Amino acid sequence: MGSMKLGSKPDAFARRGQAWFCTTGLPSDVLVEVGEISFHLHKFPLLSKSTILGRLIEENSDRDECTIKLHDIPGGAKSFELVARFCYGLKIELSSANVVYLRCAAEHLQMTEETAGDNLVHQTETFFNQAVLRSWKDSLEALQACDGLLPHAEDLHIVKRCIESLAGKASIDPDLFGWPVAEHSAMQSPGGSVLWNGISTGAKFRNISSDWWYDDASSLSFPTYKRLISAMESRGIKQEIIAGSLTYYAKKFLPGLNRRQSTGPMPLAAATLSEEEQRHLLEDIDRMFPLQRGLISTNVLLWLLRTAMILKVERACISNLEKRVGMQLDEATLEDLLLPNFSYTMDTLYNVECVHRILDHFLAMDQTTGGASPCLDDVMASPSLAPITAVAKLIDGYLAEIAPDINLKPLKFQSLAAALPEYARPLDDGLYRAIDVYLKSHSTLPESEREQLCRLIDCQKLSLEACTHAAQNERLPLRVVVQVLFFEQLQLRTSVAGCLLVSDNLEASSRTLRSGGAVATSGEAGSWATAVRENQVLRVGMDSMRLRLMELERECSDMREDIQKLGRGGGAGWWASRVQRMLSAKTRLQMCSAQQGGAGAGAGPGPGRQQMSEQHKRLEKLQAKVAKHKMHLSSMDDDA
Repeated sequence: MGSMKLGSKPDAFARRGQAWFCTTGLPSDVLVEVGEISFHLHKFPLLSKSTILGRLIEENSDRDECTIKLHDIPGGAKSFELVARFCYGLKIELSSANVVYLRCAAEHLQMTEETAGDNLVHQTETFFNQAVLRSWKDSLEALQACDGLLPHAEDLHIVKRCIESLAGKASIDPDLFGWPVAEHSAMQSPGGSVLWNGISTGAKFRNISSDWWYDDASSLSFPTYKRLISAMESRGIKQEIIAGSLTYYAKKFLPGLNRRQSTGPMPLAAATLSEEEQRHLLEDIDRMFPLQRGLISTNVLLWLLRTAMILKVERACISNLEKRVGMQLDEATLEDLLLPNFSYTMDTLYNVECVHRILDHFLAMDQTTGGASPCLDDVMASPSLAPITAVAKLIDGYLAEIAPDINLKPLKFQSLAAALPEYARPLDDGLYRAIDVYLKSHSTLPESEREQLCRLIDCQKLSLEACTHAAQNERLPLRVVVQVLFFEQLQLRTSVAGCLLVSDNLEASSRTLRSGGAVATSGEAGSWATAVRENQVLRVGMDSMRLRLMELERECSDMREDIQKLGRGGGAGWWASRVQRMLSAKTRLQMCSAQQGGAGAGAGPGPGRQQMSEQHKRLEKLQAKVAKHKMHLSSMDDDA
């Protein structure tokens, strides 16, 4: 911290209670009152340095006791004490902590060069320009002192000069020079070692990040901090750095970063602000955030949104935060999206309407940017889901989380689930699970409303595990169970056709191998003959596989006829027997073993299911054989 000494005389001031006395041996002839503090001084030292004090002394000279009142001096008694010491030539030390007080007081008392040489205005101005503005810490401390000296510091452009100094230093990229800003570390050599008196000490250079000034800037009052950020933006500082500083400031002065920290102690800085001040702070920070996706993390935006609801900020601020979250909803997590309902007029546990609005903003942005329907194969092959698919997965998880809320109406649940376009869900397993949880928690829901909810599910987009669970789920309407079995039959027919196509390709490759062996040279004849014999052995197995597949296809045809008969009506006993037969056929046609409970929990045992479980066990060997033949087909296809 820079400093400069003024004066040479020893201290001659003494304080007694609320009064200061000059102990020079001469009786005081002037009394200066500054607030509740009185100064017993002498006329000549004061009028020789200050035009204003000289005029006031002259105006009161005809009185028995010369009394001057200076209640409007900047900085009050603290500033005038230093001014009086300067007038007497006593030793004082200028620093970044008091130079602003002395500069404003000197200007107010007109302590200029016209009154005396090397007067206080000149001394403080020189020190401020040559020492304070060159240092980050000194400029920051001087700027903090300006808050108590407005509007005097503003009129003298002290605030502006401090802000420009800080903005200039913060805007410098440390990477351009290889070492940090001057006062934040020791002097660095270009090679990276610390220099002491020009000699390398061998200490390693430590890089500094672009956020080194965040904590210092957060110590400023918000109006001053706001002007500092504006000055940085005018200098072209990166928007992500500005957003990071605003986030840091918000975390320091607004209570609680997230739900996990909200139960802990409130930040000390936040405790100093009233609820009204926090409300205005949040609204101002929201207006200052750059309008660009990805600059602020989604969990921070959702935390700000939750805090805004608690503080009951303006509706425009909440709407703006919802739009910001909607722009990057694909980066949100389920825990952050569970916004509690703080309104007394709403009876649901979570704010479903807010999430719905956020989703609408995302979908509007996705359509604007030309979002295309993702292909299921592309989604499965990609390590990261497409944004719309990630949002669909997030919303399905959110629906499953809020489904147990007994006060959640079916229409509100259905509206949120149906808001996503059809192409957003490559698979409907997540949606099926959410609806199943809702039906389980709302057991008294009428049959018509159950069917209305289940219409959201596309049975063709259910996985094998989900189909297995749905076919045994007593909570689902009968129509949905029939649809699951019907579409599963169609999938199995497609699988059968694919297996037959593989068989035909294998036979064609075998003929090619035989023809190639006929024209091969004598040296290669042995290897070709071996390959042909192996293919013939596999062909025998393929013929056996083809016969089994034909049998399975006939079973599929029988199942379709049974389902059509079911649509025309039938007794309960007939339906139980047909369901048992269809489930048995379904199990035989599976290309891989269905894992128990893979699509959700809660399906209770029904009539005939114990027998179906026994049939599953008896047919496990058949499933293993089918899988083994399928592996042989795949290896033959690769060899061909």
